[in-house]
Amino acid sequence: QVQLVESGGGLVQPGGSLRLSCAASGIIFSINYMGWYRQAPGKQREFVAVITGGGSTNYADSVKGRFTISRDNVKNTVHLQMNSLKPEDTAVYYCNAAVITERGTRQVWGQGTLVTVSS
Repeated sequence: QVQLVESGGGLVQPGGSLRLSCAASGIIFSINYMGWYRQAPGKQREFVAVITGGGSTNYADSVKGRFTISRDNVKNTVHLQMNSLKPEDTAVYYCNAAVITERGTRQVWGQGTLVTVSS
């Protein structure tokens, strides 16, 4: 019943910026963490960034210094600000969250949003 909906993907030129958003909907008591994974063509899905309910963050080495993850606990939303984008950032980006509902902890995945970095 809990859903994650991503937005903000699209086509951007190298060096440009995009801001992804992921909103959790449903009856949610709290969120342990929200984060982002990505999967490029022909590659395994990889971790990008995560933010815990307490505000701690972690980033993949490939995006550290360029991407920033943030959250809005009131709106149950996480954002990924992506700057200095490179062609190798091209991928489907998936939102992931561990949410607490009346049924306990549940891991939820979004449907993904495509980011294409190309001139």
